[in-house]
Amino acid sequence: MAKQKKLSKGQSRRIKANHQKRLSNADKKQQKGAAVLWQNDNLGPAENAVVISRFGQHADIEIESGEVLRCNIRRTVSSLVCGDEVIFRRAKVSEGDLAGVIEATHERRSQLTRPDFYDGVKVVAANIDQILMVSAVLPEFTPNIIDRYLVACEDMGIEPILVLNKIDLIDDEGLAFIDEILDIYRDLGYQVLLVSNKTGHGIDELKQKLVDKNSIFVGQSGVGKSTLVNTVLPDAEILTQEVSENSGLGQHTTTVSRLHHLPSGGNLIDSPGIREFGLWHLDVERVTWCFKEFRDFIGGCRFRDCKHLNDPGCIIRQAVDDGEISELRFDSYHRILETMADGRAGARAPRV
Repeated sequence: MAKQKKLSKGQSRRIKANHQKRLSNADKKQQKGAAVLWQNDNLGPAENAVVISRFGQHADIEIESGEVLRCNIRRTVSSLVCGDEVIFRRAKVSEGDLAGVIEATHERRSQLTRPDFYDGVKVVAANIDQILMVSAVLPEFTPNIIDRYLVACEDMGIEPILVLNKIDLIDDEGLAFIDEILDIYRDLGYQVLLVSNKTGHGIDELKQKLVDKNSIFVGQSGVGKSTLVNTVLPDAEILTQEVSENSGLGQHTTTVSRLHHLPSGGNLIDSPGIREFGLWHLDVERVTWCFKEFRDFIGGCRFRDCKHLNDPGCIIRQAVDDGEISELRFDSYHRILETMADGRAGARAPRV
């Protein structure tokens, strides 16, 4: 695919000004009930909607009545993802299955991103309230994976919830050992849920956490993420079929993020491609800050370029020795830095 030409500063400034003008016009019309401002003869007044899925130059949006429409996207809308709140205008006369055009996006409260070798940092979903990070006791419980997710959540400013799944597959002694590790995260203020889809343990508490929130599940293969999604969203397939039948939009691939409404209230964004977050695009200083227990000690080391290993005068290393910082988390921090270096090397490598 041909690479887009980079916009000049003047072009970027004009596009941003026009974008803000559309948002401002929409707000004024809603507040004053004024006459409709037309851009052309075929478009109706500005309306609010939420993006429930994105397909290339088109997007499915849901309006306040619950109706789902497929719309074109103006070229001046630089970024549009599932969960975005938008301003659109309905076409008086539809063109094929397109019902209107998306003119502008409201400012995002949060955005879920991941690094991409080709596109830099790629936005995957918008306006996420919480990320449920699913791990399991089998095949192996790996705190380092949890720490990687937590760094990503802290960087993006999205609340994480740790979900330990498949607890029915381990004996009481093994579960007690894992629960002791999870106490490290509880002490840091993170929410932790122990669940079993087979026995139903913790499922009601999990569903309660999703009420009135925009949530997304992440987790590696084999941890039971899909099973949990099907449990909290039992009619996911039926819902997709109903949307297709009502809107005539056809079937969608499983690689596309989609927003679903939960029966108990709230929304779940199903994004099958989100299994783990690469961190190689972050600075070392940012990763250090994302370990929240390190923050009280940042800047206090003897040397400004302290690596927080065996450097003389390192107060983070001293805090570990004094038991103020978990040795497990400290080791995980350095493993993450090592994998980041490998990721940067891969990003710099030529693509063939």
